[in-house]
Amino acid sequence: QAQLVETGGGSVQAGGSLRRSCVPSVSIRGINMMGWYRQAPGKQREFVAQIGGFSGSNYADSVKGRFTISKDNGKKTVYLQMNRLKPEDTGVYYCKVRGTEIITFNLRDYWGQGTQVTVSS
Repeated sequence: QAQLVETGGGSVQAGGSLRRSCVPSVSIRGINMMGWYRQAPGKQREFVAQIGGFSGSNYADSVKGRFTISKDNGKKTVYLQMNRLKPEDTGVYYCKVRGTEIITFNLRDYWGQGTQVTVSS
């Protein structure tokens, strides 16, 4: 069961742009890191971008200069602006938040339901 709600995504032609957003649907005591992963057909899930902690923001080499991750701490929302999209960006995109559980104080990962992004040539 997904604990994060994702919006955005869809289909676009190569060179186009899309914007994703993600917000928790459950209470999280403290958020350490927010990020995005994707999974192309027949491939393993891979890292796309993350933000938070001491390292600031980090990106996969394949999306550097084209994707921008940002967050709104007050809204506990993370965004992914995807520009100059390529067909190889096609896949299911998942949001991930690393945070502390309300009751147990355990640090864990929370995942979104995943949303398809299709880039046509």
